[in-house]
Amino acid sequence: MTAAEAPARVAAEDRFADLPAGPRICHRVDGPDDGEPLVLVAGLGLDLTSWPQRMVDGFTGRGFRVVRMDNRDAGRSGRIATPPPGRARQLLARPRPDAYDLTDMAADTVGLLDALGLGRVHLVGMSMGGMIAQVVAARHPHRVASLTSIFSTTGSRRVGQPARSTILRLARAAPRTAEESVERHLAMLGHIGGPGFPPDDDLERAWAAAVWERGGGDRSREVARQIGAIQASGDRTADLARITAPTLVVHGDVDRMVHPSGGRATAEAIAGARHVEIPGMGHHLAPGVVDRLVELTTDLARGAGRDDTARSAGADLPGGNR
Repeated sequence: MTAAEAPARVAAEDRFADLPAGPRICHRVDGPDDGEPLVLVAGLGLDLTSWPQRMVDGFTGRGFRVVRMDNRDAGRSGRIATPPPGRARQLLARPRPDAYDLTDMAADTVGLLDALGLGRVHLVGMSMGGMIAQVVAARHPHRVASLTSIFSTTGSRRVGQPARSTILRLARAAPRTAEESVERHLAMLGHIGGPGFPPDDDLERAWAAAVWERGGGDRSREVARQIGAIQASGDRTADLARITAPTLVVHGDVDRMVHPSGGRATAEAIAGARHVEIPGMGHHLAPGVVDRLVELTTDLARGAGRDDTARSAGADLPGGNR
């Protein structure tokens, strides 16, 4: 079949799941119905469109059924009614007593799996999404076939902290217009992106404009609540030791949003985790690094599948696990 004869990719549509014990979760599903399910969990303030289409296509091209979701307080998922923490609380890492936490966000992820009828999945999270994925793997081990944690951290205040220059940028007042939001995004990307993997500015400009519209404009209150969730969860290092799923931890060596020490600490906390630190990569899924991330995650998932098959076969042999 030539490129001209190949069927055009049909864009996935937003779908919604009303969770029995949580908010309404917006999601999209790509790839073959019979593919191994792979779930992508986005980072702080980001929606499901923050996963590059090249990355989604890379996974579906390898036979995965890819599920992307908007976390609570992001994209088109439900907003939480509690007030956001003020600037002082955020800077002092003192979350409100009524704040939700990463365990609640992990429960949303598991609730979506239930709504979609998915049992065990390959779980991939970036930044805050990596934290959520870690909690799912620690608290719901039977649901996670493999875990990929991308530029994330453990919650310990001794590791993974943003650079002071990044904190100053985050402390600025929220953008008031779509144009201001686009320019702010490009400026932040220039700061936290890695020198080895430059962004596609035209692609990023178009994405930032679309995400402003899709998310309903100013999202500062929602982002503040998500920051509160991270802070309310504290140091999760002990919880990470409970993870049994095959795990890949990926980080860049020039990350100004989550210091590379966060990735190292995450890998050290999870028994048998593979740690890959990519030179020149920052806190961004740039075009030049996407293919490598797809390959690394696919290798992990395929290896996890072979291990499951071997364990199942061993259980049927004399002396096997029963």
